[in-house]
Amino acid sequence: MKKVKIYGAGSIGNHLAQASRRMDWSVDICDIDHEALNRTKNEIYPSRYDDWDNQINLYNNDQAPVGGYDLIIIGTPPDSHMKLARSAVREGAKAVLVEKPLCSPDLNGAQELFDEARKANCLVFVGYDHAISKSALKMSNSLQNEAMGEIYTLDVEFREYWGGIFQAHPWLDGPSDSYLGYWEKGGGACGEHSHAINLFQCFAHESGIGRVNEVSASMDYIKEEALNYDSICLMNLKTEQNVIGRVVQDVITKPTRKWARAQCENGYLEWFCGNKPGVDSVIYGKDNIEVKVEEILKTRPDDFFQELQHISSVLENNELYNKSPIKLERGLETMLVIAAAHHSAQNNCPVTIDYSKGYSLKALSF
Repeated sequence: MKKVKIYGAGSIGNHLAQASRRMDWSVDICDIDHEALNRTKNEIYPSRYDDWDNQINLYNNDQAPVGGYDLIIIGTPPDSHMKLARSAVREGAKAVLVEKPLCSPDLNGAQELFDEARKANCLVFVGYDHAISKSALKMSNSLQNEAMGEIYTLDVEFREYWGGIFQAHPWLDGPSDSYLGYWEKGGGACGEHSHAINLFQCFAHESGIGRVNEVSASMDYIKEEALNYDSICLMNLKTEQNVIGRVVQDVITKPTRKWARAQCENGYLEWFCGNKPGVDSVIYGKDNIEVKVEEILKTRPDDFFQELQHISSVLENNELYNKSPIKLERGLETMLVIAAAHHSAQNNCPVTIDYSKGYSLKALSF
C-alpha cells in the first residue's frame, strides 16, 4: 500500500483522494483552513462519492505528519505550489504531483524545483491529466503512425465557461474569491485552461515537430475593481520544426468545446473531450477512405484514477519517467508558453523561447 499526503481540501484534493482510495492507498488530507477540512468530510466527498471514507485522515497543515510518503500531492492555488512542492521534495517524498498550472506566470521557484527534484532523485509530475487520458494516448499513438505522413498544422481548443468550476466550489461567490480572477496568480483562461497548451505540446512531441519556440498571443483582459484576468486567450504557435498551429482557451464558451485537430499529409486526426456525456472521441480521417470514429467511455473521477495509475506504474519502474507526458519538464515547458503568451499579449509582439536558458523568464525574448 502506498502512502499519500494531499495538500488542499478543495475540489482537486477530493478528486485525488478518492482516486487514491480506489488504488487502495493510505490518504492524509491537509489544509490550512479547518473549515475546508470539515467541508470535505461533511459535504464535498460524500456528495460526490456517496459516503465519507473513514480511512482518510484529515490534518491542519501544521499538524500533518512529515516523512514516509510515497506521493505528495499539491492541490492548492498555483501561487502556493512552488513553496509546497519544494518542501515535499525536501521531505523525502518518492514522487510529487503538482496540480496545473505548475506555478504563477512569473515562474518564481520553477528552476529551483527542477534542480532540487533532480538532485533528490524525486519524480515530479504536473496534473495535466488530459494528456494521459485514454483518448489522448490514442491520439498520440496515431500521430506516430507513419501512414499519416508529415504533420502540417495542429490546433487545440479548451473553450469552457467557468461556471462549472464555481458549481464544484459552491463556497466561492465568483472569480474574485480565488486565484481564478487574477492572471498573475495563475488564473484566467491562459492558466486555468492551460490543458490546451499542454496538449498542443504533447501532440507536438509525439508527432516529432518539436517544442514550441515562438508565441504570438492576444488576450481579453478583464479589469474590474480587484479582478484582473484574461477571459479569452488566443495563441499562434511555432515549433522547433517550423510547424505553425493555434491554441484557444477561454472561460466564456457555452456549451464547452474541448477539441484538437492535426492536419497531416495523408489525412487528419481529431480529438474531442466530452463531446457526448461520459464520452471522449478520436476521429481518424484518411484521404478517400471512410472516416473512423472511436469512442472512449469515462467519468470525471476516471481521469484522476488514470492519472494515479500512470504515476504508480512509473514508481514501479522509474525508467518510464522520461517518457511520461506529465513529467516535470513538460509542465515547465507549458509554463514557459503561458509566461510568453502574457508577455506577447501585453507587449503586442511575438515572444521566442530559448530552452537552453532554463525555466525562468530569462528564457523569453521579444
